Amino acid sequence: MTIMTAETSALLAELGRYREPGAPALSLPPRAFVSAELWELERARVFGRSWVLVAHADELAAPGSRVALSVAGEPVEVVRGDDGALRGTPPGRRRPAPRVEQWNGLVFVNLDAGAEPLAPHLARVGAELAGHRLDEMVQVGGWLEEWRCNWKLAVQNAHENYHAMGLHPNTVALLTPPGADMAVRADSRWVTRLLSPFREPMEPVVLALDDEYKANMYNCCVFPCGSVAAFGDSVIWISLIPLTADRTQVRGGALLPAAMVEGADRAALRAESEEGAAVVNDEDRAGMEAVQRCAGARFAGRGHLSPKEPGVLAFYRSLAVAMLGE
Repeated sequence: MTIMTAETSALLAELGRYREPGAPALSLPPRAFVSAELWELERARVFGRSWVLVAHADELAAPGSRVALSVAGEPVEVVRGDDGALRGTPPGRRRPAPRVEQWNGLVFVNLDAGAEPLAPHLARVGAELAGHRLDEMVQVGGWLEEWRCNWKLAVQNAHENYHAMGLHPNTVALLTPPGADMAVRADSRWVTRLLSPFREPMEPVVLALDDEYKANMYNCCVFPCGSVAAFGDSVIWISLIPLTADRTQVRGGALLPAAMVEGADRAALRAESEEGAAVVNDEDRAGMEAVQRCAGARFAGRGHLSPKEPGVLAFYRSLAVAMLGE
């Protein structure tokens, strides 16, 4: 039996409250973002048995191609075999190989070799995004960064658009109305859909989208740390994978329909997508690293969540279920 400190027991008790219907509209206690003991529990209970978005299939197109990374301190490698199948290599000789699953071109890894499939949980999202033809999209740019913050800070930031006014006044905030409401739908313990309105409808160039998909950003969050955002002809995937308790690797890519890529200057598309992502990511990184420094301060306290941030509470509930069960 694991013996916990009083601090960790208190943190878990507070976390458990988010499973209740009347969950407190409060942020996690600051210690949840700096506690080494809580981090060790997260490694086992969250990242030891959850689906983590790690790559796009275009990065693993050729036989023998591979993507290597660390998931919460565990080394993982995904390889495209000569037979075309994707396989994961085990993080240690005495551990079974992780499960690998590809969904509409997105590659997920689960360290739990006996994990249930992810695709059934994404069925509703897949049907709603049918018009985007995700499985036919091409990755035109990608990025790999490291932020000096706890993974939960980065993930909760991706679950709301209220921060756009403060962190992205000249980028994301120009596309979204200030303080707009977000529609949140929990499809399962693994999948949450977020719908955010644009200031003006975004007209696609090649995709046949209806008025709802022109008027809103559609964001599918796959617990614990993956996100797929569709807007107009574009799709951005991003994964906020912890390296340590206070360092997070940011992996992501920009996707476009094949029809927009054929005959285009691929180098120019890559430069444009990566430069745009770098600007927004830098704004988020600066904000999250500042919050991380404050979380470790002696007199740091919990903050009230805005009614505009229901996605954060949805993330906290998924976290609580992963850590403590239903």
